[in-house]
Amino acid sequence: MAENKMFCFQCQETAKGTGCTIQGVCGKKADTSRWQDLLLSVVRGIGTIADSLRQAGVKTGQEVGDYIVDSLFVTITNANFDDQAILNKVDKGVQIKRELLDLAVKNNVSLPDYQEVKWGGEKSDYEAEGNRESILRNENEDLRSLKELTVLGLKGMAAYYEHASRLDQRNEEIVAFMEKALATISNPAADMDTLLAIVLETGKFGVDTMALLDKANTQAYGNPELTKVNIGTGSRPGILISGHDLKDIQMLLEQTEGTGIDVYTHSEMLPAHYYPKLKKYKHLVGNYGNAWWKQKEEFETFNGPIVFTTNCIVPPTPKASYKDRVFTTNASGFPGWKHIEADKNGHKDFSEVIELAKTCKAPTAIEQGEIVGGFAHAQVFALADKVVEAVKSGAIRKFIVMSGCDGRMKSRDYYTEFAAQLPKDTVILTSGCAKYKYNKLNLGDINGIPRVLDAGQCNDSYSWAVVALKLKEIFGANDINDLPIEFNIAWYEQKAVIVLLALLSLGIKNIHIGPTLPGFVSPNVLKVLIDNFGLGTITTVEEDLKTMVG
Repeated sequence: MAENKMFCFQCQETAKGTGCTIQGVCGKKADTSRWQDLLLSVVRGIGTIADSLRQAGVKTGQEVGDYIVDSLFVTITNANFDDQAILNKVDKGVQIKRELLDLAVKNNVSLPDYQEVKWGGEKSDYEAEGNRESILRNENEDLRSLKELTVLGLKGMAAYYEHASRLDQRNEEIVAFMEKALATISNPAADMDTLLAIVLETGKFGVDTMALLDKANTQAYGNPELTKVNIGTGSRPGILISGHDLKDIQMLLEQTEGTGIDVYTHSEMLPAHYYPKLKKYKHLVGNYGNAWWKQKEEFETFNGPIVFTTNCIVPPTPKASYKDRVFTTNASGFPGWKHIEADKNGHKDFSEVIELAKTCKAPTAIEQGEIVGGFAHAQVFALADKVVEAVKSGAIRKFIVMSGCDGRMKSRDYYTEFAAQLPKDTVILTSGCAKYKYNKLNLGDINGIPRVLDAGQCNDSYSWAVVALKLKEIFGANDINDLPIEFNIAWYEQKAVIVLLALLSLGIKNIHIGPTLPGFVSPNVLKVLIDNFGLGTITTVEEDLKTMVG
């Protein structure tokens, strides 16, 4: 660490495929990375203490779980670049940790002798502790790899859990597991077998968390349904809402109704259009732009205010005209941007955003037309007879799951080319912002079934697991891997990591990931994943078409 200003390898764009050491490719500064490392150390300490208390039968309260979830989410790629906001969370964590230590003493609960537990939280020691607790604190490459694979999975899980909890869906078993996992990776004596087991268990609880969020979203807003979404613009001023949190867009729609302001979705917020109780708002007029990485150009032409509900922030250039009209909320943050906090009842006041929108021009059109989505598991089941008949008749030869993330790298054009060259008797099952690589191609349909079925956000990859298990039942397959389904997953950040671990926990094998292998997976850990699950990377479009389709 002495040779590096920082070390981070949690995203697909990490420098040289091994790790960012001077500044993050995402734009994260070295200081920000240090404070995030410090925050993660505090979270591991809290998780370890809470796990010991839980095993002793001592209750710690909801605040502890909420803090762990929120802090993990803050450190996800492209979520929060605001040093002071991160340090404020460190301060809060130190206070929670001290209260838990007092609770342990009061109840005579012995605690592990780990650095994360022992550190006293002195402000004068913040910088030194942040440096000590970097990713490189684990010298053994394989142990480090398994620990980081777990914590990155926990970050993705935390993101999904936070969305569910904001819709009043919680699960104490998931929180208990997160504490157990944090305690396990804090243990300097944890061996390979122990750490591999916790990685796989993280996948199992990833499935549970995505199921919880699916329940939260569908109970609150109805089951997603087949929807045509406008990608053009209207004549009225607009607000662009990005990220993933449906509770936020609900509140924004409620507060903008009747104001003369239109609301547009951006990137992963596109699936809001698919939910009956959100699409009823007539001023939810369309989706503006593409995936997150094009925001620098698209925010310029949008003309109105932008609200980030979660991660996927790209730091603006100093000359960006839009930088003074961006707002953040929840785990997201950026220096100088107004942050909207919820009150004690979870309500947010978007009046400042609305008043700013009234002074802005209408968005500049950058494209015209419609895109189709809304194919989560309930909608697919509604088409089940058609789908089964198409498979039995041979009209559909293969389903290709192309869920995951989009990104800036030129190599990601592979996914556009792969989709375009797929035979016309194949259907793409997609979710996440990876869809933007091909959801505007005219790929047609098979007997009325669109050849691109978009389930929604990255967490809606859960739908494809549900669909696969249902097809296994319908066709009487002995193994989920016997179905005519292939997985070609694009990844970028930690929510894709938990999706991958979830698929592995369901026994799905021979998954292809790309455009590159994760920098946080060591050669020995990769060999375990290859030997046990057949995990592989993409090659060329031509070779992968032969492998996956034949």
